[in-house]
Amino acid sequence: MAEHTPQVSTETRTAPPGHDLPLIVQGDRSILAEVASPRYAEARDALARFAELVKSPEHVHTYRLTPLSIWNACAAGEQAEEMVRVLQGLSRYPVPAHIATEITEYAARFGSLTLERDGAALALRCRDRGLADLIAADRHASALAGERTSPTSFHVAPAARGQLKLALIRIGYPVDDQAGYAAGEPLALALRPLTRARARPFLPRPYQRAAALAFHAGGSARGGSGVIVLPCGAGKTIVGMLCMNLLQTSTLVLTTCVTAVRQWIAELIDKTDVDPSLVGEYTGQRKELRPITVATYQMLTHRGRRTRAEEDGEPAGLATGLESEDGEYPHLAVFNQRDWGLIVYDEVHLLPAPVFQATASLQARRRLGLTATLVREDGKEDDVFALIGPKKFDVPWKEMEAQGWIAKAICTELRVPLPEALRQSYTLADARTKFRMASENPDKIAWVKKILDEHPGEPALVIGMYLDQLAQVARPLGLPILTGSTPQKTRDRLYADFKSGKIRVLAVSKVANFAVDLPEASLAIQVSGTFGSRQEEAQRLGRVLRPKGDPGAAGPGADQARNQASFYSLVTRDTVEQEFALKRQLFLCEQGYSYEIRIAGAAAGAAAGAEAGAGGQAPAGEVPSGEVPA
Repeated sequence: MAEHTPQVSTETRTAPPGHDLPLIVQGDRSILAEVASPRYAEARDALARFAELVKSPEHVHTYRLTPLSIWNACAAGEQAEEMVRVLQGLSRYPVPAHIATEITEYAARFGSLTLERDGAALALRCRDRGLADLIAADRHASALAGERTSPTSFHVAPAARGQLKLALIRIGYPVDDQAGYAAGEPLALALRPLTRARARPFLPRPYQRAAALAFHAGGSARGGSGVIVLPCGAGKTIVGMLCMNLLQTSTLVLTTCVTAVRQWIAELIDKTDVDPSLVGEYTGQRKELRPITVATYQMLTHRGRRTRAEEDGEPAGLATGLESEDGEYPHLAVFNQRDWGLIVYDEVHLLPAPVFQATASLQARRRLGLTATLVREDGKEDDVFALIGPKKFDVPWKEMEAQGWIAKAICTELRVPLPEALRQSYTLADARTKFRMASENPDKIAWVKKILDEHPGEPALVIGMYLDQLAQVARPLGLPILTGSTPQKTRDRLYADFKSGKIRVLAVSKVANFAVDLPEASLAIQVSGTFGSRQEEAQRLGRVLRPKGDPGAAGPGADQARNQASFYSLVTRDTVEQEFALKRQLFLCEQGYSYEIRIAGAAAGAAAGAEAGAGGQAPAGEVPSGEVPA
C-alpha cells in the first residue's frame, strides 16, 4: 500500500476584512478594544463619549454600554445613529442587531418624560400612555407624581420635583426638566479685562466660554442645570465665573475645603469687578452670608461634633463609615437664607449624601456641577444626573494636553518588592492588613529619594494616605508635611512657600487631593492611596497638570518642552496593592494616559512594560480607611 504524503497548500491565506479594526462588540453590551490596533486611539476617543471603561489590562480594554452613559451622551448632543455608526465602523465583526436596537431605545428614553410648569404646580408629560401606566404602577414614583390628569400627564407638587426625578431614573427613565428656575436675587457682575492683583490681561479660553454657553443654553429652560467635565488644571473656576456673568444673580458656591474656598474668593475678586464686600466665606472660621457666598461641604454637613473625615479635610457624608450619627444639619439652612439664583457644586463627584438630600428640594434654583470625573466610588452617578443635571460639556484630557491647555504628563508605575523580612507576616495577614503593609512598604522611601534625585530642582509633591508613612518618608529628606490636622494658617503658609519656590518638595496627605491650586508642581510621587479609587488617581495626577509658567502662555503655541509633568505611583510588587493600582488607573486610561511600568531591583529604573490599566477588584466588603493619626 502506497504511503500517503500530506499535501501542503501553497495558497496564501488572506486576512478577513476588518481584521485590523480595534473593536469587538458583544451581546452583553460589553465592547473589547484591542490596544495594538492602528485605529485604537480613534476608537478610545469615540467610546469615551458614550461607553464606560470597565478594565484595561495591557492588550485588550473592556468597555460597557450603560443607560446612564448613553443618556449623558444624549445630553451632550450625541445622537443614537452616530453611536451605532461608530460601533459598526470600528468593529471587527458585525455588531449584534439587538445592541443597535438597545442604543436607539435607551437614547429615545432621554426626552420621553418632560417636566413642565403648569401654573403654580408642575406637570409630568409622558411620551405615550404605556409609559404613564408604568409610572402609575410603580408605588414610589406614582406617589411622587401625584394625580393623573390625563392618559399621559400627572400633576406634580413643586416640592416633589427632585425626588420624582430620582424615582424615575431608578426605574430607567430620565426626566427632561423644562420647568424653569427662579431668577434669584439680582447681582451685577462682569469679568475684568485685566486682573486686579497684577493688572495682567485676562481672557477666558475658548473651551471655557463654550462650557458656560452649553450650561446657560441661551437662558432657556433647557439650560440652568448640568455638569461640566474638564481636567484638573483646566480652569473650572473660570467656567463658574462665566456662568455667573451670564446669569447676573446671587450665587452659592460649595467646595471641598477652606483652602479651596479662599482660592475661589481670591479668583472672584481678582478676575471680576464684584465689590469684595459682596463676597462671603462660610466656613468653621467665618459665617458670612453675602450675595456671593463660598462654603465647604464639611460646614453644611456639620452636626455638632466634627467627624474624623472632617478633621482630615474630607467631604463629610460620603460612604466611608466615618459619619456622625447624632443631630441634624443646622448649616444646611444656608440654602434657604438668601434667594440664590445659582448654586455651584465644585468637585461634584464628591457631593455628600446630606447635600444630595438638600439638593432634591432645590430644583427651582439653577445648579452647576464642576468636576474632572463623573466617577463616584459610591455608584451614585445617576443621583448626580437626576439632581444636579446631565453632563453638558466634556473635553478629553489628552485633547486638552495636545492643545497645550494642560501639562503633558508621563505616568510611571514603579513596582517595589516587599522586603523578605515582611513576607511571612504579609502572607498570614487579613485583607485590610495586607493592603496597609503593602502600602507602607519601607523600601519605597529609598525610591522616593531616587526619583527626586532624577528630577533635580523640580517642584514636587510626595502624596500618601497614611500619616506614619509620610512621616517616615519626610523625616530623612527634611520635608515639611501637610495633613488634615495641619492648622489652616500653616497650610496657607506652606502653600505660599511652595508657590514662591522657598519649599521645593512638600509631603501631603489626601487633604491635598482636591481643589488645591499649585501650578508650579511638575512632579508627583504617590506612595499610597485609598484602595482602588479611580477618582483619587485622577485628582492626584491633576495636582501636576496645571500649565507651567505664565498661565497666559498656555494653549496652542505654548512651550511644550516646559509644560511637562511626571506622575509616579510606587506600588508593592506581587501584592494586593498592585491589583488595586490597576483599578485606580482605569479612569486615566480611558482618557488616553498609559502607565510605563518600571521594576525596582536588578533593572531598577529600566522600562519593563508598556501600558497598565485597571482590572483589580477590592475585597468584598472593604471600606476605604481614612488617615490614621501618627
